[in-house]
Amino acid sequence: MNLQTAQMVLQITTLLYFISMAGYILFLFNQKKIYQKIAFCFISTAVVFHFISMMIYTMATQHVPIQNLSQSLSLAAFFLGCMFLFFQYKFDLKILGVFASMLLFGIMVIVLIMPEAAPVEKNIVLKGFWLYSHIVLVFTGEASLALACGAGILYLLQEKGIKTKRPGFFYKRLPSLDFLDNVGYTCLTTGFTLLTIGLVTGFIYAKVIWGSFWNWDPKEVFSVGTWLVYAALLHLRLYSGWRGRKSAIMTIIGFFIIIFTFIGVNMLLGGYHQTFTK
Repeated sequence: MNLQTAQMVLQITTLLYFISMAGYILFLFNQKKIYQKIAFCFISTAVVFHFISMMIYTMATQHVPIQNLSQSLSLAAFFLGCMFLFFQYKFDLKILGVFASMLLFGIMVIVLIMPEAAPVEKNIVLKGFWLYSHIVLVFTGEASLALACGAGILYLLQEKGIKTKRPGFFYKRLPSLDFLDNVGYTCLTTGFTLLTIGLVTGFIYAKVIWGSFWNWDPKEVFSVGTWLVYAALLHLRLYSGWRGRKSAIMTIIGFFIIIFTFIGVNMLLGGYHQTFTK
């Protein structure tokens, strides 16, 4: 097994995500369950192939594929696929697959068209329990928050359909507002919990590698800022009644902040994490 094999499997993975997206779009328009079932099978298969691709790369290079922006985006897509399968099993919100599959395919297209960057120099420490824990927890947390954003978008679409005198395209295709709000809240609390623990493991890793829990790295500052946004949202939801529309809007805004923190901060402001977005 070599890097060419890993890349080929990754291309197959992207194709599977595309077919899944096409199936979910067909399901969105005609509501035939067979399309949803086929789309779900393809997205499940894609996640498996995605995992195989990463394992092949890891065995060929002895490095986890988290060494540049392309690999970081690919890993983010993998955990998004995993968390979608988890929440689909938990809630059976079939229509959420439209959002998840489109996002997954979009990320993977970017991954494939990006020029191949040189791997991180081997003298940089990219191993250890705390690093791997940090990566898994933060990526799964952010994947859950991405799905909370998807549920928020669906909530706003359904709310608009209910408020209009002549319900539009989405009204009969989406579940109740209470159900969408519950799904969004569960994704939100799950993502926030994972992100919180992930930040803690990141601070511990920083202490081990750089001798300090906090180094005023731009990514650290913006990550904590993102955490505070979601903490404020949960506080307002629990104690000030920010449910429904307000919560949906804030989860969407929060996800855009995550995107900027994930990519924009590293590219524009530099810091330790810039290594992974070259």
